[in-house]
Amino acid sequence: MADTSPTRTTPKPLIVVVEDEPELAGLIAEYLERAGMRVQVCNRAGHAIKFLQKNFANLVLLDLMLPDQPGFEMYGELKAANINVPVIFLTATVEEASKVHGLDLGADDYVTKPFSYAELVARIRAVLRRAEYKDDSNLTRNVRVSDEAFDFCGARITPVRLEIEFPGKDIMPLGRKELGILSYLNAHHGEVITRKALIHSVWGQHADVRSRSLDQYVVKVRDLFKKKGLDLADFRTVHGIGYIFDPKKVSTKGV
Repeated sequence: MADTSPTRTTPKPLIVVVEDEPELAGLIAEYLERAGMRVQVCNRAGHAIKFLQKNFANLVLLDLMLPDQPGFEMYGELKAANINVPVIFLTATVEEASKVHGLDLGADDYVTKPFSYAELVARIRAVLRRAEYKDDSNLTRNVRVSDEAFDFCGARITPVRLEIEFPGKDIMPLGRKELGILSYLNAHHGEVITRKALIHSVWGQHADVRSRSLDQYVVKVRDLFKKKGLDLADFRTVHGIGYIFDPKKVSTKGV
């Protein structure tokens, strides 16, 4: 009997091409689509930033010379907005200092014009493979298995084992999202963290997660600590905004 079940296909990666030369952008898009990728062309940095704020992309091809903003500057804006998408810079300059600067900023690769389209496709695929492998070691958007253990309100959290240890060697498993929340709070002592910032950091920039869902995870964490008799006075809710973890008591925010 023939198998009539639907065939699962791998989603095509979405590549955002930020290039102000229409003819070149069109040729790049054509070759990438032939190679099995989806393409979104943006002729301005501002257009690309707005698109990436609302849509997930697998990779950005970013020209350094754009009419409204230099490519390096746009890359900095993406990082500041916590849009952590792999980036390959495209440029006509062959100056080594420029390439080194781009790579030092954190770019994944650097391609000099004119380039072979076959080589460009190969470089994109290589970066996509590295990005996929890198994500394999992520427990959440903000926590990797290699992260060091840390203390939180009297408990010891160990990411590599997804464990939380309470006084008396009482060790329990810890969910990934709970781990991500505690890790982010621990990394921002004394700072008021908005619910939106916490969601983006743990779930990702484009995750469809509501504040109520985040609050439920926080309630679960609070209940666990209370059952173990630990004081959560340093982990407070800031009404209408989010949360604060303040073990050094430098803030009066929250109740």
